[in-house]
Amino acid sequence: MKNVKNKSNEANIFNRKWEPLIYLLPFAVGLLIFTVYPIINVVIMSFKEGYRLSGAFNGWGLANYIKVLNDPLFKNAIKNTFTYVFTVVPIATILSIIVAVLLNQKIKGIALFQTAYFLPMVTSAIAVGLVWKYMFNTDIGVINWVLGLFGIDPINWLGASNGVAPYNIWVICIFGIWNMMPFTIILLLSGLQNIDPLYYTAARVDGANSLKIFTRITLPLLSPTIFLTLIVNMISSFKVYNDVIPFWRGEAGVTGRNLFTFVYYIKNAFYSNKKLGVAAAASILLFGIIFVFTMLQRYIQKKAKN
Repeated sequence: MKNVKNKSNEANIFNRKWEPLIYLLPFAVGLLIFTVYPIINVVIMSFKEGYRLSGAFNGWGLANYIKVLNDPLFKNAIKNTFTYVFTVVPIATILSIIVAVLLNQKIKGIALFQTAYFLPMVTSAIAVGLVWKYMFNTDIGVINWVLGLFGIDPINWLGASNGVAPYNIWVICIFGIWNMMPFTIILLLSGLQNIDPLYYTAARVDGANSLKIFTRITLPLLSPTIFLTLIVNMISSFKVYNDVIPFWRGEAGVTGRNLFTFVYYIKNAFYSNKKLGVAAAASILLFGIIFVFTMLQRYIQKKAKN
């Protein structure tokens, strides 16, 4: 009888210890193969000079990083990506806060407005980008038509003059703001709905107006969600690629080179030029930049809490 109990206890101990690991094993194997191994391989590949798909390479060193940092196209990619990030993320966040606050109001027909604002999330970015391409058209585009109502001459958004295309970057920034807002609004709206209504009731009893309620109650209590959206959107913006594709038939701007971004540069090095080591080095640099900005935002968030 004691032997049976001992065996039963041993079986229970085994189940408690190893059964969860057995269930997690398929996921862990997939994570190792499709996530951990590629990350390690990219880091190693970035130090292999002249790396080829066959696995052969010329030697070890920092030549790939030196090529990337001295490449004019990469410098252009840095400029365009940072312009995009620091234009799209702040504007999209501010507009999303305003829209989320409005959508959080209990007014008639609010479901229609919620559907309209969330529509970009369920629509293909490439398909919508083609629609925006016609909106930016110099002659028949609705954007230039609206500007014309204010006496502004038509802008050659998608074209170039004497090889210079100053408005191309603003095309993807405007499109990026519109494309980023739905996801940001959803997160902010969820944050607003978690704020206890008693705070607003108490403020109104004390005679606070709408502006004071917004600045002293809504924004402070919503700040964790705002910081979350800033981190997520900044990471997403540094990886901008799809926003460039529909406007110039897959090319990086009207000249094919003026609108390189980090990811477009990596794609060009990997697929077009077959410089796999250079693409890997650029990927590591992109990771490093995203990591630094993410840690900086987390540090600012902690300071703001204190």
